[in-house]
Amino acid sequence: MAGNLTTGGGKDLPGDMNRKSANTDSLVVCFGEFLIDFVPTVGGVSLAEAPAFQKAPGGAPANVAVCVSRLGGSSAFIGKVGDDEFGHMLANILKENYVDNTGMRFDQSARTALAFVTLRADGEREFLFFRHPSADMRLHESELDINLINKAKIFHYGSISLIEEPCKSAQLAAMNIAKKSGSILSYDPNLRLPLWPSAEAAREGIMSIWEQADLIKVSEDEITFLTEGGDPYDDNVVMNKLFHPNLKLLIVTEGSAGCRYYTKAFKGRVPGIKVKAVDTTGAGDAFVGGLLSSLASDLNLFQDEKGLREALAFANACGALTVTGRGAIPALPTKQAVVDALTKYNAS
Repeated sequence: MAGNLTTGGGKDLPGDMNRKSANTDSLVVCFGEFLIDFVPTVGGVSLAEAPAFQKAPGGAPANVAVCVSRLGGSSAFIGKVGDDEFGHMLANILKENYVDNTGMRFDQSARTALAFVTLRADGEREFLFFRHPSADMRLHESELDINLINKAKIFHYGSISLIEEPCKSAQLAAMNIAKKSGSILSYDPNLRLPLWPSAEAAREGIMSIWEQADLIKVSEDEITFLTEGGDPYDDNVVMNKLFHPNLKLLIVTEGSAGCRYYTKAFKGRVPGIKVKAVDTTGAGDAFVGGLLSSLASDLNLFQDEKGLREALAFANACGALTVTGRGAIPALPTKQAVVDALTKYNAS
């Protein structure tokens, strides 16, 4: 294994982190990439036209971990960053947000990943990644914090770590450990086509672990991609091509319109909250964090449609509030902010 490795902090966590990290009854462990997003300081411009960039921590699994913690839940992150200024900055951001970072590893021979994210006039994003390779791609199975994975009530992951070895084998091993320990496996494919060798490789890689998940969150665009042109609004497409026998819950996010949910027993739709979008980065991760924070407290939501609808309304509000600020982690809401937004929305 190239480079010397050190582990993330653990003894010197701030505030009441030791109390929170000890609360493993509802621990959400997130696995995958953690990077720096560079976002233009003005919207609606190309990368070349941007006068300046604002750096913000990013990476879907890390965003979810911070969101769960900010909402009052217990979370941890497992992944690898460079043994560089950005990598240590990211580790500290987790600590500041009361996320257990003892599963982080640092690589001296690869840099922390960077992503330049353009914001179009409608708030949608375009990505330019720098990872050739980046440290997150170099996490080895031997570096996994097995004890931390075993504590997870929910183990959450995406597909980006499946693109290359050794992180692919590390993710598969972590999923297997979590499943054997009784964790709920939560999967957000988080399609980023520019990172895959080809569209076919992306589709095959994402679907290769599809049937292992208990919970899957997928977007409309991802449905069309994964089903090779299927109508994302057609329930038959969703159920016949994406729902699998072991799946407890499939969520389809529809941006500001809200989301749909599918279980073996029931299905439905929960409308979203309309807001003025400044930057949609992290909206889906905030949605996932909101849902997992509710689910970690009550796994009966899989069978309780009324409770699930309330949890999805909460998750929709998490996503909506996040798009009103720039960057992912900086814009993630607190539980009180979400409750206030829902109260205002329901009263209107």
